[in-house]
Amino acid sequence: MAFSDETGKQEKNTQSNYLGRFSPPSGHLQQKPEERENRDLGSFLNAMAGWVEDMDGYYQNRSESVPDQPTWKTVAEILLASRVYE
Repeated sequence: MAFSDETGKQEKNTQSNYLGRFSPPSGHLQQKPEERENRDLGSFLNAMAGWVEDMDGYYQNRSESVPDQPTWKTVAEILLASRVYE
C-alpha cells in the first residue's frame, strides 16, 4: 500500500514528520500508565481495529473529509487513538 502526504504526493520522508507523534520516550508506558487505556498489545490492537472501523465518524465530527487512502498523518492518528480508544 502506498502512503501519501496530505496533498496526495507520495514521499518517503513524509513519514518522519509523524513518527515523533507516536514514539514516546523509552519507559513512557511504565512512567505514565494513566495516559493509556490500552496497556497491553492485545488491547491496543483491538482498540486500533475498533477505531479504524469508526474513524469515518471522527473525520465527520471534525468537519474533515474522510481520507480515500491512508497518509502518514492517518497512521499517526490511528496509533494515537489506539492508546485510549475503548
